[in-house]
Amino acid sequence: MAEPKPESIEKIVKFVKGFAEKSGTSMHPTPAVTEAVVKGLAMHIDELGKPLCPCNFYKDKQAEAKLRRWMCACDEMQIYKYCHCLLFVKEDGMPITEYLPEGHEGREIYGLVTDPTPDKGRALRHKATEAAAPPSDTDSK
Repeated sequence: MAEPKPESIEKIVKFVKGFAEKSGTSMHPTPAVTEAVVKGLAMHIDELGKPLCPCNFYKDKQAEAKLRRWMCACDEMQIYKYCHCLLFVKEDGMPITEYLPEGHEGREIYGLVTDPTPDKGRALRHKATEAAAPPSDTDSK
């Protein structure tokens, strides 16, 4: 598999740092986790022109990129402040699950993880009641 262009990596790193600050989250404390997700996002920029989440399987990446829901920062991050890639997490590396609906896989796996910065992030929080469950046509890893 080809490596992403250096300018795509730079673009994603800049975005990730800015979004982490804006959302009150941290990048994963294990550098290899952050690097893998950043590389995947940059590869999708090179391939699709958009930072499609690299942690999902898509039957049709082009079609999925048009929907935006898995574009970083994805709908789950914008609505629930939950990053299933573990790119945007608390300082200890745990994903924030406080706002996820009951039965969501993140809540099942990690339990209740409270948000240390509830005044930041969740730009689409108003959609939380509409989006009671994550989309079912895209399988997560």
